[in-house]
Amino acid sequence: MANFTIEPNDRVVFKVRYADDDVLVVEKPAHVVSTPGAGHDRGSLLNGLFASYGKQLQNLGKERDFGMLHRLDRETSGLLVVAIRAAAYDRLRTMFEEREIRKFYFAVVAGVPRQASGVIRRPINEVKELRDRREMKIAKISGSGKPATTAYRVLDSSPAASFLECRAVTGRLHQLRVHLESIRCPIFADDLYAPPAIASGAPRLALHAHRIAFTHPVTGTPVDVLSPLPTDLKRLVTKLGMNPARAKEPAPARDSDGSEKGD
Repeated sequence: MANFTIEPNDRVVFKVRYADDDVLVVEKPAHVVSTPGAGHDRGSLLNGLFASYGKQLQNLGKERDFGMLHRLDRETSGLLVVAIRAAAYDRLRTMFEEREIRKFYFAVVAGVPRQASGVIRRPINEVKELRDRREMKIAKISGSGKPATTAYRVLDSSPAASFLECRAVTGRLHQLRVHLESIRCPIFADDLYAPPAIASGAPRLALHAHRIAFTHPVTGTPVDVLSPLPTDLKRLVTKLGMNPARAKEPAPARDSDGSEKGD
């Protein structure tokens, strides 16, 4: 058996939505962390990926994060890009830094935004706070923070809730969660930023990374990968008096904020 840095675990379930010799786009289920850490050193998505792609990921090494180019919060489901060759990783890393990767999310929120579509531009600062007797990083809107941009459009709404598609133009810590709370539309089951009644209003964080689009780092061809709204979020949308079929309506050809690239 190969000697891998990350222990393979074929019991970690994920779906491969796109694959070639250089790049994977995989769908992480809710309740699974992206990478190993304290208390979950064997149950992360990366452990599952090592069970299928261990040789390629080990060759990339720790200096290239074993191919992991970004993360999703534990309770967030959806798409992640993983490189399986060094040249692809290096080019994709640059593309992330230059905001050439378009990431779209479905979010179910309390309240209704004042506008049917809009752009939130509010800087975010990362701070450490003691929560549940442990120190953790959280995001705060702050003039001293880093620039952060989120575009959104309302897919459907009811008197007390909205079903949104959002684009994270930048990639700050908990960006969508803190930005949506800042316009008084916190995400259901957000135990960090939503009021208690909203934080307990769904079985898990109502956020799903449903689309990722980019130019292939090696071939230069367009890659545009979709992931359907999960069954649990369909149930939540329906329960709140909205139509989950609105998730099938195509997004604009351009970025949600009307630009061709970033902000």
